[in-house]
Amino acid sequence: MAPVVARLISEGKPYLVPGKILVKELWFEVPLDHSDPKSKPIKLFARSGVKYERPIVELSEVVQRPYLLFLQGGPGGGTPAPQDSPLSNYMLDRGYELLFLDQRGTGFSSTISGNTLELIGCPQEQADYLKFFRADTLVKDSEAVRLCLTKDYPPEKQKWSTFGQSFGGMMSLTYLSFAPEGLRECFITGGLSALDKGPEQVYGQTYQRCIERNAAYYKKFPEDIATVKWIAEKINELGGKKGVPLPAGGFLTIQRLMTVGLNFGAHGGIDRVHNYIIKMKADLDQFGVFTRATLNDLEQDNSWDTAPIYTLLHEPCWCFGPGVAGKWAAERVGQSLEEYQWLRTDWAGPASLGDKPLYFSGEMIYPFHFETCSELIKLKETAQILADYDGWAPLYDIEQLGKNEVPVYAACYNDMYVDASLARVTASRIKGIEVFETNVMYHNALRSCPDKVIPQLLKLRDDTID
Repeated sequence: MAPVVARLISEGKPYLVPGKILVKELWFEVPLDHSDPKSKPIKLFARSGVKYERPIVELSEVVQRPYLLFLQGGPGGGTPAPQDSPLSNYMLDRGYELLFLDQRGTGFSSTISGNTLELIGCPQEQADYLKFFRADTLVKDSEAVRLCLTKDYPPEKQKWSTFGQSFGGMMSLTYLSFAPEGLRECFITGGLSALDKGPEQVYGQTYQRCIERNAAYYKKFPEDIATVKWIAEKINELGGKKGVPLPAGGFLTIQRLMTVGLNFGAHGGIDRVHNYIIKMKADLDQFGVFTRATLNDLEQDNSWDTAPIYTLLHEPCWCFGPGVAGKWAAERVGQSLEEYQWLRTDWAGPASLGDKPLYFSGEMIYPFHFETCSELIKLKETAQILADYDGWAPLYDIEQLGKNEVPVYAACYNDMYVDASLARVTASRIKGIEVFETNVMYHNALRSCPDKVIPQLLKLRDDTID
């Protein structure tokens, strides 16, 4: 990797939080474009956490612990505070100093939103700006921060460990490809993405997983086959083509309702979607309209408006190098499937399905998001520019991964978002990786059941295989 630089501009006084964790807040400055150190500076925010034990005698020397960097999923979500992360319950006792770095554009780090993008300029200028917010640049930020924090450390402590969840795991593969010299070890959960499959090929697999989860939903709640279609008809009656107005300015259409199926990829997701259907049916039965509480819950589902990077840069996550463009691949692949007729412009509506169910979508982004989500409506033109762009930098170096020397420990799940069959191919291309695979956990297992995930990864790290 070419030289990268971060400047520490603020270091707060450490403070103690419940759980005996000593937290410190840090601010860094990095260039927007690492290849041009004089480009627009942007700020990055991080919190570190170490285990606190009240000493009998206060020590004067500074303890230099090995860092473990948490790479957040998404893209688009900020990192949790140390006391809110399951990693703290396992990694602090092992002597790591945890670092929760908000990736650029997320959390407190030069946050991306509709109004902050307006400050950048016109849609083309916004799109050009956002091209520096993919994994290849995020890894450069991380490596620059590592070099900044460990510049006075002895050589054996200058490398750091990473723990990547979902998109953070994809970042780990980029890190291993282009800056392995900064890594001591990598933990990956639900993030072994395809290395050389474009968006169409990826969605060809993930739609099948989504269809399977729909089948599980309707098997558990067979009465919802008719109820979901009835609710869909009512949305058309109440809102027309534009949709039912939502409290924060978005619109509830049949298509937007179908996106709550994103929950199917998580523990408890099927029950969560069913609860939405109960609430909507109860509103219609009692009042003939949807209550504000119900509409608010639906509008807040999946944070489309509060994490716009997730929608703007989701398909570009699968654009693994030059010549690959998203071009709304999820919509195009979905339109070719009978289960997703509702994506077609000539769809005749719910009644045309007969006894067949209306299938929910999964982790897919569609153009209609930029017509039905209040924060995204103003970014529609920017999104189209990014969808058409095919000049992306490479995300992975398969040759480097094939001769990898950094220990890698990964968990692979029954995953609707990161297809397990593609993940196995990826694992086979990373030298030395050790994988824990299970079909009884879903994509958010790190949050939902960390006691079943993290110890397994630590066993891979600490034990040996005959």
